[in-house]
This record gives sequence, structure tokens and C-alpha cells, in this order.
Amino acid sequence: MLKIELLESFIAVAESGSLSRAAEQLCRTQSAVSLQLKRLEETVGQQLLSRDNKGTRLTPAGERLLTYARQMVKLNLAALDDLSQGEQREVIRLGLPTDYVVRYLSTSILEFIREFTAIELVLDTDVSGNLYRRLEQGELDLVIGTHWEAQPNAEVLVERRFQWVGKKGGNAHLRRPIPLALYPENCPIRAQVFAHHHLNMAPIRAVLSTPSPEAICMAVENDLAVAPIADFRVRDTMTVLDPQSVGLPALPSFNESVYLGQTQPTPAISQLIELLRTHRAAIVG
Repeated sequence: MLKIELLESFIAVAESGSLSRAAEQLCRTQSAVSLQLKRLEETVGQQLLSRDNKGTRLTPAGERLLTYARQMVKLNLAALDDLSQGEQREVIRLGLPTDYVVRYLSTSILEFIREFTAIELVLDTDVSGNLYRRLEQGELDLVIGTHWEAQPNAEVLVERRFQWVGKKGGNAHLRRPIPLALYPENCPIRAQVFAHHHLNMAPIRAVLSTPSPEAICMAVENDLAVAPIADFRVRDTMTVLDPQSVGLPALPSFNESVYLGQTQPTPAISQLIELLRTHRAAIVG
């Protein structure tokens, strides 16, 4: 019997021409995809792929199977969709800071969507402070948020370090007041910047407030401002600044935690949280 999961991996490798690119698309490890292909070849009793230094190519048997594989996967999705339409679909409302969307999607959320096809995941992005308020008001089922202290109603996933950065070779940190690019009001990182800024430090002024991490990085790379950004966003075009020597407030470590609403979590929500726990190392980056 040809399993759909094996056929999906086979199609991904065939279309991308690379085992590593297929693994990225499927959010699986390269070794896991390789094992699935081996199981598929054992099932059909023929070699489906040939590998050389130019990449991965289909054998004649692989070319024939690819046509059937696409049809089978398409029929499988159509059947699941048709059968699920008669049932009331569960909707999970997840709040996530804009800064972390890609990281969580690539490490765990896409895997959840792939496995739970009968569930609609509504992903809402905002700064953590606004997400906490909406969770309390019942507008969200769970939130992944940032805080500088462990909270009683949250499970810590990872600890995240933020750094002050400026353009490599730039002079924005020498200007007075120092121009800052920050996330909007109700962002815990922004709150800590102003909470720990004292009169004996260099004067500061926000010149850009945006929920977009890319916009903040562009402001830094164009020497328009300095900014506090997560470790994983520091680029070669930036230099990490020592807050004490520059006259900026030191930044604490921030906890990235999952917060549940007041209602009892469904089995699907519990499974999503378990996936987040499983992928802690990948989330840290």
C-alpha cells in the first residue's frame, strides 16, 4: 500500500530536485525524508531516484510513479475536504508577535497545519502587550508572547536575548539624542527600554515605531537609528553595541512563553503546545 505521507515527500523531492530543499519545505529533517524515500522504494520494489553531485533526479520508474502520486495526493485532499465539510470545524485562534512569525511557522506551526487538516488555525499578529489583553478578553485561545519575568499563567518555551545594534561603521549611536527604531506601544522590549533609561544616560528619541522587524532592520542598516533586536536577527551589516559605553539602558533576558485562555484547552490545542515544546531547540535558532 502506498502511504500518502511517503508520496508527499517523494513529490517534494521530485519537484525541488534536492533532498535538503524538500526537507525545508516539509519542515522535516533531511534524514527523515531520506528514510521515507527508502521506505517508498522498498514498497514499490524499484529505485525511484538517482543522486549525483548535480542533485536528485527521477529514474524511469520514478517518472511513472510521480504522475500517480500527484493524483493520489490530490484525491486524498479532496476526500478529506469533502468529509470535513459536513462537520463543524474547530477554529484555534493563536496570537503571535510579528517578530517571531516566520520562526514559529517554519519550526512547528506549519507541521501542525499539515497534520490537522480539519482544523482552521487563525494566526493573529501584534505586539505581546496587545495580545495578552485580547487573550483576557476571550478573543484568542492562546498566545505566544514575550515578557521579562516568568508569569504564573504561562509556560516558558525559550529565553531570548536582545542586543542593541547599529549599522557597521555607522554613527547613529553618536548622535544626540540617540535615534531609536522600536516596536510599538505595549511591546515589552520597548517598555523595558524606557523603564531602564535614566537621566545620567544619553538622551534618546524614537524616530520609528513599527511592528515590522524588517523595517527596524532597514532603519539600522541605513544608519537612521539604533535598535534592540533579537539575537537571531543580527546581520553582518550590523554591529552589536555595548549599552554602557554608548549610554543606553541594558536589556534584560526575555521569556518567550505560551499563554492559555480561560477556557479548557481542546486536544488539538494541547497537541499544538506539545509541538512547541518538542521544537524548542529550533525555535531558539
